[in-house]
Amino acid sequence: GDGAPMRRVREVVERVAPTPATVLIEGNTGTGKELVAQLVHERSGRRGPFVPVNCGAIPPELMETELFGHARGAFTGAHQQRDGLFVAARGGTLFLDEVSEMRSDLQVKLLRALEEGRIRPVGADREVPIDVRIIASAQPGLRERVRERRFREDLFYRLNVVPILLPCLHERREDIP
Repeated sequence: GDGAPMRRVREVVERVAPTPATVLIEGNTGTGKELVAQLVHERSGRRGPFVPVNCGAIPPELMETELFGHARGAFTGAHQQRDGLFVAARGGTLFLDEVSEMRSDLQVKLLRALEEGRIRPVGADREVPIDVRIIASAQPGLRERVRERRFREDLFYRLNVVPILLPCLHERREDIP
């Protein structure tokens, strides 16, 4: 959009993109959270890929291995080592869409990855260094989920280094063709 609210969003994107800061994009469905995340990545200068993952679409029991990967023999059916999305996004950006849908045990592991810059694949005995920028998104109200203890406060502050709030379409009617 070209209206004033979206111009302000683009100004924030231009300022934050070249930094390594973690970004939390909040907005209603259809406001363009993934498009904004892609724009941050494109303007960042990072050479690696943009890897989006919808945290609400992956079954909770598979999310850990999707994000962190697994070692050969880590569980029944793990016949070979598998790199997770953190490794797939090496040198680029991992976009955690709908991060508020993540189970609390995985929130702890994500927090550790952000703090340490390392991950431990499921069943592995060694940690792996990671070089990824994290951009997360959520529906409005994540702060309220923190107050209700349905989302970890420490993770919220780790993700919310640079907040971007996307206005609803009814707040920017000039952008509707």
